[in-house]
Amino acid sequence: MEAFRQTLTENSYSRQEELVFWDCDREQRARVSALLSKLGAFAGYDYDARGLTHDVLWANREVFLISRAVLRIHDCPHAGDVLDITTWENGARGAHMQRVYEMRDRTGALRVSSKTDWILVDPVTRKILRPSAFTAKAITVCPREIDCPEPRKITLPREGREDRGSRTVRWSDLDGNGHLFSGNYGDYVWDALPEDLQVRVPREFYINYSREAGLGEELRLEGVREGPDVYQMEGLGPRGSCFTARCVF
Repeated sequence: MEAFRQTLTENSYSRQEELVFWDCDREQRARVSALLSKLGAFAGYDYDARGLTHDVLWANREVFLISRAVLRIHDCPHAGDVLDITTWENGARGAHMQRVYEMRDRTGALRVSSKTDWILVDPVTRKILRPSAFTAKAITVCPREIDCPEPRKITLPREGREDRGSRTVRWSDLDGNGHLFSGNYGDYVWDALPEDLQVRVPREFYINYSREAGLGEELRLEGVREGPDVYQMEGLGPRGSCFTARCVF
């Protein structure tokens, strides 16, 4: 039996994890939802290791919500692969603070990279705070270049949309904040894709989280195909757009 390691440095956090069947699709390839789930988890691991747990941040009325994310899949991991996943803060840009990631296999080969934008929120008033208002620690900058596109705003055209069905937020979709878990959006998108795209491995996946979805809310899914290798989707809830996503194959 081998113990997986974790490492904390001044500006990074690393941890080894094995992909299990639950993380993967029927071809035993890592699901986009599983990779998205790692982003939130490792941001939490990093701050937990520094003593900045969810409870501490909540008490300070300074919590982070993920706003945008990009995954670049260089070589899709499979069930049983052990990944060294490292995350770094990467400074602030306007109202967003960025966090970046690399997922490498045991040979050191880069399998997945990611960039994410986060907003700082007062959990009581729900007011968005400027990054300069964060008092828990100084925000650091990643010392290396991450091979991944920047997060971007995703806007679907009004014309040419197709109905991709609807999805109701169920109990098992919720996270500890009582909203649709950020990783689960990947499954919402994949289940609504055209069948010819569902079986393909994306090269890049972009998502914007616009509005939190709660228990019982129905998301109406609309999609637009841009040629053979790009598909965009929007999830529309009773209060407006909840997410937009862009899949590049």
